[in-house]
Formats: sequence, structure tokens, C-alpha cells
Amino acid sequence: MLSNGKVPSTEGRDPAYFSYYAMLQHQQNMLQDSVRTSTYRSAILLNGPACFHDKLILDVGAGSGILSYFAVQAGAQKVYAVEASQMAEKMRKLVNAANTAESDGTIKNAFLKDKIEVIQAKIEEPDLPIPQVDTIISEPIGVLLIHERMLESYLYARDTFLKPGGTLFPSTGSISLAPFTDAALWSETMSKARFWEQNSFYGVDLSALYGDAKDEMFGMPVVGSFDPRTLIAPANSGGYVVDFYRVTLDELQDMTIPFIWQASYTGIIHGIAGWFDLHFSPPSPVINGSTITMSTSPAAERTHWQQVRFLLKEPLAVNAGQTIQGWMRCVVNEMRSYTIEVEILIGNGQLSDPLNVSPSIFNLDFNRRRGKWRLHEQTYNYNYYPQTDNIFRPEYNCLYEPEQPLDVSVVVDNNYVDENQFILQS
Repeated sequence: MLSNGKVPSTEGRDPAYFSYYAMLQHQQNMLQDSVRTSTYRSAILLNGPACFHDKLILDVGAGSGILSYFAVQAGAQKVYAVEASQMAEKMRKLVNAANTAESDGTIKNAFLKDKIEVIQAKIEEPDLPIPQVDTIISEPIGVLLIHERMLESYLYARDTFLKPGGTLFPSTGSISLAPFTDAALWSETMSKARFWEQNSFYGVDLSALYGDAKDEMFGMPVVGSFDPRTLIAPANSGGYVVDFYRVTLDELQDMTIPFIWQASYTGIIHGIAGWFDLHFSPPSPVINGSTITMSTSPAAERTHWQQVRFLLKEPLAVNAGQTIQGWMRCVVNEMRSYTIEVEILIGNGQLSDPLNVSPSIFNLDFNRRRGKWRLHEQTYNYNYYPQTDNIFRPEYNCLYEPEQPLDVSVVVDNNYVDENQFILQS
């Protein structure tokens, strides 16, 4: 939220945002993500009889139109494909080709004939020629589920155009967080900051900027796949659930994700890793529906979203069996993204209030760390390539197994907040 209490607008970022998605190469990148594309197709076709056949469908942020085409394959009566970028014009070429015979009499994509209406607009624009629909489909997801803030448009469409009891695909998303160790990544990031520590760079003392450089380098979320064996503890079971049928626009503006883990190894926490799962479930009264799930976990097949890691400026030591608790607060910003703050604490001490953090609490606490990142200021790391033919031992990642099996009963339910519920910020 801004200091005046208003939600930051994304208008200033819209031209660059929509120009990006107007390019075929970026649409191709998403289409060639076989996990993403095949999951959406399976969810739509397997639920065709219940949610698509002879139904009115709205595709929000249609892009290349691939979800609209799947909806027609599933028997949709008509699809309203809304796309704000110039990609709408390219979509029209495919749709129009289905209504026009070639010189030899053939029709490309004949199954699309008279089935799709392309609307070039933002879904929030007034007086769009869209009736109440039975099902809304969309791919409004960014890094960590929430980056790019397209979920707000998805929920606007739900509140404006979806019939009571209608279907949302996807229906829920869940954010997973876990502590990781990666000395090489941390050292590489630190080396970038240390450039500004020099006191004689061609005769110029740069060291006054060293603190700023460290804040900047460690404030950049690292996007890229990583070895799941670098996780010091497993993520909370089920993750932090965002139910698209029920969550409100206000709740998306400022949310706090609590976490509590038990360390599986003795090692060094260099930061927190995050990813998400998507779930496609028809509304509960629907019978003969199928639930489809897609994961972007580091242990799952790779997607174009990959995962994101938030590096701590000062790593944190942990012993196997110890409890690790904390929170991640995500607040919308003006860059079509979120500003993220984290507190992490070893043991069962008192966590700070994420709405009113006192620096004095953690400055003298050697078991506590805090960090701040802007999710849109991403850097990338593509150094990990899965290998299945080698023998792996945890100590290769500087993780050390306990001599005795851990008693998982020492980790109790997180009393701070139910991990599957939103904290409402006002």
C-alpha cells in the first residue's frame, strides 16, 4: 500500500508489459512449456462435459489464444477471448482463417469457425461486449504465483462476468517456501557487491557505495531451477493456499505467509526458496469432474516459471532437528509486482509483528534474520542441470545428517496463523 492508503497503480508499467506479451517469441516460450500447456489442455478437455460443452467461456489475458482453442475442442458454445496487447491481432488471423476457405477449398482450424470472439481490451475496461459466462479460463500466473499482478484481473473477471456456481480454471494456487543452502550462489552474489568495496579503482575510491551495492545485490530475487537436495527442510505441507473462488481483491494487496519447518540437516541457511502449485477443480456441486494439478517444485519437471530464491545478506546456522519459523509479507507495488519482507527465526522465540517491525528486536538476536526484496528486480541463475547417474551425499552440499533419526513430533502447529488462511491487512 502507498503512504496515502491507496493501492499502487500498474498503469505506468502497462505499455512495457503488454508490448512484451505482444511478441511471438515470448508467446512461443510459454507455448513450448510442455508442462504448462499440456496441464491446461488436460484440465479443459477432461472437464469438457461438465464445464465447457455448450457453455459460454471467457479467456482472460488470452495471449496466443491457446486456452480458447482448447475450450472449443472441449465443446464450448462460444469463447470471448480478451487480450489487451497487439497479440489480439495475431489471434484474429488464426480465428479468421477458420472462417475463410483457401484457394484449394481447405479451411485452417475449421473447428474454430464462429466459435471465438477476440476482444482487444483490458478486462477492467467498462462496457465490454461480454455476457455472464459459465467458465473463466486464464493463465494469470507469474513468479511465486503473484508476480505481474494479473491475478487481480482474473478476480475482477470473476466478480464481473462469472455466473453463480460457475467454474474458474485454475481454481486455486498454493505457495511453498523452504530454507536452502547454496554457498556458491551466496559467494557469487557477494563478489558482485565487493566490486564496490575497492578504494582505488583507476584511482577512485568506490567504497562509499559498498553498502548500497550489497543491499541491491542481495535484494534481487534469484529466478532459476535449483537442486532440491539443497533444501535444509521440506516446505510446509500443502503450501499457502490462495482460493481463487473466494479470495478478494483486497486480500491480494497485502498478505502474510507464515512458515514453520524442522531442519533435516545441520548446515547454513543462505536464504528462502519459493515456488507454487496450480489446481484445476470444478465447483463442488459438479459431478464427474476431474481435478488436475501442476507443480513448479524444484523436484518436479521444469517449467518456464522455474523457482525463486531470496538470499539473506547474513546466512544463518541451524542444527538438525531445530525449529525454524517466520513469515513472508507480500505487498503490492507500482511495478506490477510485490515488495517482499521476511523474518526468519531459529527456535521458538517471539516473532515480530509483520505490520509493525521493531529493528531492536532482531539486531541483538543471533538466531534471527530479516530481508527485503522487490519481486520484479529479478536476476537469473541457470547453473543447475539435473543428473540422475551419480551418487549423491548431503555433505556434498555442506549439509550434515543427524546421528539419530529426528523426532518430527517436536514441530507443533504454527500458532501464529493458520498457513492456509490470509492475514487481512488494513
